[in-house]
Amino acid sequence: MTIKDYSFDLPLDLIAQRPSEVRGEDRLLVVDRANDTFFDDRISSFPDLLEEGSILVLNNSKVRKARLYAESESGGIVEFLFLSENPDRTWNAFVTKSKRQRVGKRYRFQEHEATIVAEQSDGSKVVAFASPIDEAFFSRLGHVPLPPYIKRTDDPDDETRYQTIYAQTEGSVAAPTAGLHFTEDHLKRINERGIEIASVTLHVGAGTFLPVRAERLEDHHMHTESYEINEAVACKVMRAKREGRKVVAVGTTSVRTLESAYDEQSGMIRSGFGKTDLFIRPGFHFHVVDQLLTNFHTPESTLLVLVSTFASKGLMDEAYRHAVSERYRFFSYGDAMFIR
Repeated sequence: MTIKDYSFDLPLDLIAQRPSEVRGEDRLLVVDRANDTFFDDRISSFPDLLEEGSILVLNNSKVRKARLYAESESGGIVEFLFLSENPDRTWNAFVTKSKRQRVGKRYRFQEHEATIVAEQSDGSKVVAFASPIDEAFFSRLGHVPLPPYIKRTDDPDDETRYQTIYAQTEGSVAAPTAGLHFTEDHLKRINERGIEIASVTLHVGAGTFLPVRAERLEDHHMHTESYEINEAVACKVMRAKREGRKVVAVGTTSVRTLESAYDEQSGMIRSGFGKTDLFIRPGFHFHVVDQLLTNFHTPESTLLVLVSTFASKGLMDEAYRHAVSERYRFFSYGDAMFIR
C-alpha cells in the first residue's frame, strides 16, 4: 500500500486550536472491531467502557518546554526546537532557516552561549553549550512546543493543558495526546472498578510531525525514540495476557512501547531502557495490546497507518468519515476514539 491510501479530506476548522474549556469533557467515538460498528459517546464514559480485569497502560513522559529563541551573531532571532541530549552533553535540535545555521555559528540564549558543532542527515543540528544546561534552563526560557497545525503561539494555559496530569519524566517534544483527556476523577473511577493502571515511558520525538516522504509504506523509516518499562510493569502486563485480561493502551506511544519491548522468542516483555523505530503497518501482528484509546490523527501519517492496522483500514475509513461528518475535533487538542 502507499501512504496516499491513508489520505482523507479534513476541513481546517475541525483542527482543534485550543483544548476544551474543561479537561475531560471531550467527545469519544467508540469503535467495536467485533462487529465493525461505532457509536458516539463522551470521554466521561470511558471508565465504564473498560472490561473488568483490564490493565490500562499510560505513557508518563512529560513535555519539555523545548522551543527556545536565541540571538545569532548577526543580531537575528533564531528558533530552536531541542530534541534530545547526547552523552557528551551536546543537544540535537531543529533550527529555523536551517541552511543559514551552519557549523561554527554562535548564538546567545540570554546568559547561555551555544555553537552549532555538527549537522545530521535528518536536517537537525548538534548544539554545544559553553556551560552545561539543565531542565531549569528549559523551564525558565522555553516555550511549550505546540504542533505546527496549531496556528498560534503558546500561552500559560498550554503549560498545563498540553501535559497529562500524570506526566513524570521530562523528555518529550510532543504530548502523548490520548492521555490529555484524563482527569483525577477518571483515574479514581478506573481504580474503583478494580482496573490496574500501569505506566511506561516513551519520549515523543519531533519525528511524530515529520511527513512520510516515501510513497510506499515499506520504504518509510521511522524516527527513533527512547522508552523505558520497569520490571514490575512488564510482569503486570504479561500476567494480564496470561489470564486473558485486556491490555488497554492509552495512545499510540504506549502501543509502540509495549509492542517494541515484546520478545517473540521468549514470549515476554523486556524491561529496562530501549530504543524503537517500529513502524506498525499492514501485516503487523499485535502481541500485547488488545484495546486502544487514541486521538484522531493527521492524513497520510504513520499514526493513522497504525490505528488502521489495529482496527482494519475499512473500519477506520468509515469511522473517520463519520467523525468528519459529525464535526469531531481533530488532532492533539481534539476528541478521542476508543478502539475495542
